[in-house]
Amino acid sequence: MKNDQGKSDKPVVPEKPANKADAQTASVAEAVEERGLAKGNPQEQTRRRAQDRIRLQHELERIRKAIRRDPQMKLTNLWPHVYDVARLREAYYGLNPKSAPGVDGLWWYDYGKELEGNLEGLSERLRTGKYHAKPVKRHYIPKADGRQRPIGIPALEDKIVQRAASEVLNGVYEREFKGFSYGFRPGRSQHRALDALYIGLMRKRVGWVLDADIRGFFDAIDHQWLLKFVAHRINDKRLLRHLAKWLKAGVLEEGTLTRNEEGTPQGGSISPLLSNIYLHYVLDLWVEQWRKRHAHGDVIIVRFADDFVMGFQNKTEAEQFLEELRERLAKFNLALHPEKTRLIEFGRYAAANRKARGEGRPETFDFLGFTHTCDRTYKGKRFIVLRQTISKRMRAKLKEIKEDLRKRMHKPVPEVGKWLRSVVNGYYRYHAVPRNLPAMKSFYREIGLQWHAALCRRSHKATVDWKRMYKIINRWIPAPHVTHPYPEQRFGVIT
Repeated sequence: MKNDQGKSDKPVVPEKPANKADAQTASVAEAVEERGLAKGNPQEQTRRRAQDRIRLQHELERIRKAIRRDPQMKLTNLWPHVYDVARLREAYYGLNPKSAPGVDGLWWYDYGKELEGNLEGLSERLRTGKYHAKPVKRHYIPKADGRQRPIGIPALEDKIVQRAASEVLNGVYEREFKGFSYGFRPGRSQHRALDALYIGLMRKRVGWVLDADIRGFFDAIDHQWLLKFVAHRINDKRLLRHLAKWLKAGVLEEGTLTRNEEGTPQGGSISPLLSNIYLHYVLDLWVEQWRKRHAHGDVIIVRFADDFVMGFQNKTEAEQFLEELRERLAKFNLALHPEKTRLIEFGRYAAANRKARGEGRPETFDFLGFTHTCDRTYKGKRFIVLRQTISKRMRAKLKEIKEDLRKRMHKPVPEVGKWLRSVVNGYYRYHAVPRNLPAMKSFYREIGLQWHAALCRRSHKATVDWKRMYKIINRWIPAPHVTHPYPEQRFGVIT
């Protein structure tokens, strides 16, 4: 039965009398079931989270409507949306529970033991200005080319607040960002960017491709310029002050604290959004204006974070743009990577033009894990852009799996098989695009060979014949198959 509004429900007590009850002996022929409160997670918390989620979405929608009514309006009261306990709670549950702790050494599970009290205290500190950002902990992860990528790991409460702020700011800037920007935006995955590039190369008159990469972008972002860019749309002093706190918190590496006037650590919840805001003003708006004012032929662009590809119809316009792009980036403390930035002849007429000049096949370029090549359909009647997994990336992945198989050498075959199946399926989900099946089959064969070698090394006497090995492979490793449709089926918009 239910109590008054806001009170907990009591256990359900039957009002129907038991059949053939004996009042003196307290015995019954057929008992009537009574039901107590449900065990397990309390329903109150789940219900409140669901209701708060709807309320939080409505608040963001009101912000979006206000921007649509007045595109030039500056928002002045966004900080209360960030320190709302409900939004902080949603941000906490949105974090990866297994992510490494920052300088505070606090894990996700430990913070959740007293979650409501911790979030209320955090909200109060954010409201009164007593919150202080902690330095990020430096960590390095290996890259495919053998170098190491620096990653910053914020403290847990910094992760929560940054994620909450990112959700609020996304509600503001998602309408501002351009359609050719795909990095770290909701509903705009890497494959959406690949599809957009494919459609642009196929349907537009592209003869030259600029494959560009900004050198050390996340470490070169100028703090003063970034805060000026944010202030174009947002005039909330408290929000701007906390953004400055995160930028100037510094990096802790081997006990040494370093504070810089530029750069935002990769790994923070708000770093991807800040990088998009920076490039929106530095690059995207400028590119849109440039191709309207200076380009006479077709110009396309697809950007994912600091990596972008542009297509030009005319070589002279491509060379002019590249020269002006270097000058534009230099004004904002940025520079193109000299080795990763190239202007190449690419498109439906590139092969014929190069053959007429006595040159070799058109050059290729890499973007988001795929090598893009000028090719033709199987019958040779139509130009097509062939996308294949970057061979260097595949070799690096196979080397990583080989090392893991060596560590799991003595584990049971079913355990290793389940792990390999998840790894291979994850690889297929990203790389198995149309016309890339040969590369997937090569990956499949190499996995089988590596597993066979690992099983044969378990003992100097034990060997696994290939008849048995084929049964193991067929049992645990899925055969490759195309998991993505053709870009024309999934993406029908010209970029």
